[in-house]
Amino acid sequence: MTKQSASASVEVATDPATAFRVFTAEIDLWWVRGPINFFDAARAIGMAIEPGVGGRILEIYRHGGEGVDEDVLELGRITQWEPGALLAYRSSVDDTATEIRFEPFDGGTRVSVEQSLVPGGKNAFYFWESVIPWFADRASGVQKPREIDRLGIALYYEDPTAAATWLQTAFGLDSSSQIPADTNHPAWNELRVGTSMVLLFEQKERPAGPRPIDHAVWVYVDDLDAHYTRSTTNGATITKEITHHGYRSYTATDPEGHHWTFLQSAPTN
Repeated sequence: MTKQSASASVEVATDPATAFRVFTAEIDLWWVRGPINFFDAARAIGMAIEPGVGGRILEIYRHGGEGVDEDVLELGRITQWEPGALLAYRSSVDDTATEIRFEPFDGGTRVSVEQSLVPGGKNAFYFWESVIPWFADRASGVQKPREIDRLGIALYYEDPTAAATWLQTAFGLDSSSQIPADTNHPAWNELRVGTSMVLLFEQKERPAGPRPIDHAVWVYVDDLDAHYTRSTTNGATITKEITHHGYRSYTATDPEGHHWTFLQSAPTN
């Protein structure tokens, strides 16, 4: 059964009006840039939110003139705009609606996000649980966009949220916010070592074989198609052909069966 909603929150040490302004007007500063963080990562160089009801949430692309529609991807349309209190929008890329609330508490603002499947909807990609912690970095004073390194690790667990908590506690891996303590797992749990990402995904199946997929190295390359040709020419076994779901990627194994995922790098990465 398709999950009906997902929610998460962060607390920031600033007032609701400032938190709302930073969230909306400065989204391009706090949105982490990297191959898996856009819907068309091979072209995207930034993010923008147009203010007011009817405004668009946009991915910005490098090519073309200012204001040309082909140079943006509309991610959503704003349905409610209450500065310092509420931002709501209907997604243009899946069947979800999202509300982001800015509520005062002693010492700052609690920013809560709830992403829900719309009535009759079937296609939902719940990403805000993983994304909202990025905002806390900017609200805490980060002054420039954060980009992830070109080499990362993907780990697959039956319970990725519990695993993220254990890795943070036992090994000291960093996280930009408290890991949610519930069983409705986000799209991924994100830990980091410096500017390198450790991404934890749910292991939905455990295939047979000498090396089941429980981890993979992720490498971001400039030209995915050329890299694919090089891999196949030199004897790599392709276990997943090139696909495009936000980011473009393919997966191969080396001669001893280790899994490698190669992704098209974002222009800024």
